[in-house]
Amino acid sequence: MDDRELIARVRARDGAAERLLYDRHVDRVYRLAYRMTGDAELARDCTQDTFVRAFEKLASFRGDAAFATWLHAVATSVTLNSLRKIRRLRRYETDLEASETVATGVRNAEPDLKDRLRQAIDALPEGYRTVFVMHELEGYTHEEIGAALGVEVGTSKAQLSRARARLREALADFAGEWVP
Repeated sequence: MDDRELIARVRARDGAAERLLYDRHVDRVYRLAYRMTGDAELARDCTQDTFVRAFEKLASFRGDAAFATWLHAVATSVTLNSLRKIRRLRRYETDLEASETVATGVRNAEPDLKDRLRQAIDALPEGYRTVFVMHELEGYTHEEIGAALGVEVGTSKAQLSRARARLREALADFAGEWVP
């Protein structure tokens, strides 16, 4: 049974079809949320919220794009909103932690490349980060990204290029370690 048939059954309030549709797409939604957040618990919450919102808004799915593409746009929106909310809360926590560090003069050791890469990706502007994660980590084409985010293909390509450039700058001090 394809997604279109499942969607028709879900719209007719078939719980079994809803479960099948969920099972078919949950792993990909979770992977996207995890890669965007870097936090397993938050990714699970975003995944759950994505499906709640998707099933609530299923009537608005017109079928112009694949269901997976539409669901990906919903997941991206839900995850970005969650990240914004968390950043607002963490801003206050960071201020308190920074004040303790300044007072004690503690300096953190240099993190390894994996941690620095994660931090560099997290530091990208939201648009760059979203396109980078979708393209490089999830394997979406620029056409799929454009459809999911409502942007032109050229915008997706430009944001990916800028994201890569920022990551190269952020990780430049590691370049020498990988040269034979």
